[in-house]
Amino acid sequence: MTDSRIANVELGTGGPEVGVQGLGCMGMSAAYGPTDADEARATLERALELAVTLFDTADVYGLGENEKFISPFVRAHRDEVVLATKFGIFRDPADPTKRTIRNDTPYIRRAVEGSLRRLDVEVIDLYYMHRRDVNIPIEETVAAMAELVREGKVKHLGLSEVTGGELRAAHAVHPIAAVQSEWSLFSRDIEAGVVPAVRELGVALVPYSPLGRGFLTGSFVHAEDLTSDDFRRTMPRFTGDNAAANAALLEPVRAVAEAHGASPGQIALAWVQQQASSLGLPVVPIPGTTRRSRVEENTAATRIVLTEDELAVLEPIASKVAGERYADMSFASAGRE
Repeated sequence: MTDSRIANVELGTGGPEVGVQGLGCMGMSAAYGPTDADEARATLERALELAVTLFDTADVYGLGENEKFISPFVRAHRDEVVLATKFGIFRDPADPTKRTIRNDTPYIRRAVEGSLRRLDVEVIDLYYMHRRDVNIPIEETVAAMAELVREGKVKHLGLSEVTGGELRAAHAVHPIAAVQSEWSLFSRDIEAGVVPAVRELGVALVPYSPLGRGFLTGSFVHAEDLTSDDFRRTMPRFTGDNAAANAALLEPVRAVAEAHGASPGQIALAWVQQQASSLGLPVVPIPGTTRRSRVEENTAATRIVLTEDELAVLEPIASKVAGERYADMSFASAGRE
């Protein structure tokens, strides 16, 4: 019988060893509408059984509720789990629609203490700067993060949505284990500046939304298909004429999927996973799901190998995508490159 457990990879030079695919936990508490809490807990357990060991959350997901939600699972499997969380996006509990980016040292110190308390752990394995405050030198932010490593509160540092230049400046202050950025068949802007920098520095790339926030699976074709509290309703790619144009781009994905007896989502994940060998760097995508059946499907994608002809068919998709990733791209690396 084929072993369903996924392989391992080092998360950047000197970083921890993790499964080649992680699990994004945000949707278990926030952003994508209602979830079944019992099924979400079972999904965490099933992921670990399949050798998924990198579990990703953030203090802003559900205003801290996501950290609390995964805490019992993390504590029960502390020696097996590589725990990643983030700071930097502040939402006012009185008005969660208001977002402020904070990278200052006092805020970082408060944020890490809050995450440690909610997660009920003594140390965070991988601590990310979630978004960049351009008003604060990144060297200053990373120096504050490095203090947390020296104090034993954090083991490894990560950055999210930074440019190649920002990564180089940060890495000169303290080694960065991983960069988390959106990367998929629909979102490839990081390939211009970020990918060369991570490869040069020996940093791992952790793609979030490798399934195009579910769009690449065909699970929805327009924002109007989603519940009223689903934040994808605010994203330009899923609204108006953009949604229809982008849905048409899934045809080659479906054709490749049919040839492999796979789902479109598995082909999208296989493409991301295969970039590790194509570009010569560790790549650990973190697709999010709240269901066991999906985590089984997602991890199975690590065993799909796309041919050169199939890669060529998929290559033009990103250049044809209509609409930006976010309504405001200033908080993403592409908005500053």
